[in-house]
Amino acid sequence: MSTATTDAPAALPIPRTAVDSQPITLARAVKAEWIKWRSLRSTWTVLGAAVIGMLAVGLIVAYNTRHLTGNQDANDLSSSATLQGFFLGQLLIGALGVLFVSSEFSTGMIRSTFAAVPKRLPVLCAKLVVFFVVTAVAMTTITVITFVASQALIGHYRTGFSLSDPGVWRIVLGTSLYMVLVGVIGGMIGWMVRSTPGSLVSFFALLFVLPELLSLFASTGRHIAQFLPSQAGEAFAVAQPESPHLSPGAGVLVLCAWVVAGIVAAAFSLHRRDA
Repeated sequence: MSTATTDAPAALPIPRTAVDSQPITLARAVKAEWIKWRSLRSTWTVLGAAVIGMLAVGLIVAYNTRHLTGNQDANDLSSSATLQGFFLGQLLIGALGVLFVSSEFSTGMIRSTFAAVPKRLPVLCAKLVVFFVVTAVAMTTITVITFVASQALIGHYRTGFSLSDPGVWRIVLGTSLYMVLVGVIGGMIGWMVRSTPGSLVSFFALLFVLPELLSLFASTGRHIAQFLPSQAGEAFAVAQPESPHLSPGAGVLVLCAWVVAGIVAAAFSLHRRDA
């Protein structure tokens, strides 16, 4: 008696769903940071306040100095007089740099960011690129507009300055460059301190408190203070900076050195510390 045997059907392969995974690149990290920037109302609010403040202060200074009097300060009659709004602008752009970084640590979003981009240096670079490009465009544009508008107001009453005058472009572009680089320093402080209040206090101390403390030590302190970010910036952004001061070229180099040192310190902090 024979028994018929039937072969069991072969198991069918389980289909696998293809996952379209794309490599992490700096360009994609920059795109992600740009989306964050666009979606945060606070970034536009602070940046808008800096833009409006620059123009408002410039027009106020122009109106108050439209007539020559004997008791006016020399700085109020210089080519950089109507750009004094940068004193307010540096505060706002510096705070913007801090908030763009520290707000993610405050909300815990930084964990999601590092989960999406495990290598932390691209995140730092992406935030830096977005912040630098946006603030550079905004501050350069409003600085030129402020200078032209305020000098046009002065021109109705007396002779003012024009962009073609010697040294004016250096002051106009130097003013915007100073605010942008100070904002970058604020951002790097945000990476290192991580707390928004602590970062803001550290930023204000570096820009304003430390120079005042050094000024208490007579000429030695003042000579040291000229190498701080605020004093170095004034060397190329102000027509008649306080003495002693660096040359405009040396001021740019010193401020850039502060920026580079901040980026290196922030990168080292990211490498050594967890989110």
